[in-house]
Amino acid sequence: MSFKKSIQTILLGFALCFCFLVGIGQNPILAATLVETEPIFQEKMQTMSEKTVNLESTIDRFLTSIPPGYYTIANIEGLKKQLKNPQTLLVDVREPSEYKSGHIPDAINIPLQTLAQNLEQIPHDRPVVLYCSAGYRAAMGVMTLHLLGYDNVQGFPPSFAGWKTAGEAIASS
Repeated sequence: MSFKKSIQTILLGFALCFCFLVGIGQNPILAATLVETEPIFQEKMQTMSEKTVNLESTIDRFLTSIPPGYYTIANIEGLKKQLKNPQTLLVDVREPSEYKSGHIPDAINIPLQTLAQNLEQIPHDRPVVLYCSAGYRAAMGVMTLHLLGYDNVQGFPPSFAGWKTAGEAIASS
């Protein structure tokens, strides 16, 4: 199974277990009825608890196995080196007004909230780097695209603030 399919499967399983447990916990009548009418329910809950522990250890193994730099370009020099590759697509996920007030040269603007509607602009076969103003939106965009099957996407955590603070060139529209 591929790396991206593994994370999708793990996250889906975690989400389903979480929804099931929260759903029961939010409905005390259902929870009480299940406990009273089905003795096997307690055994199933114990099994689910054990599976949750297994899921947690699986997620922990997955997260600790992520190679350094897999999701991010950690510094200005790293981004400049990546941008020397003419195939790299730089995406500013900030709002259009933020982008217009200043952005990293050659970046295109696809606001985070419209990322899923603009997938045709994001190639699967070339490096893609996302940035925002401080790193949060870019991280959300990177994870979203990875869950949608992109394995060529990285974030730039120093983001626009780091680029600007370093005195690098800024473009405006």
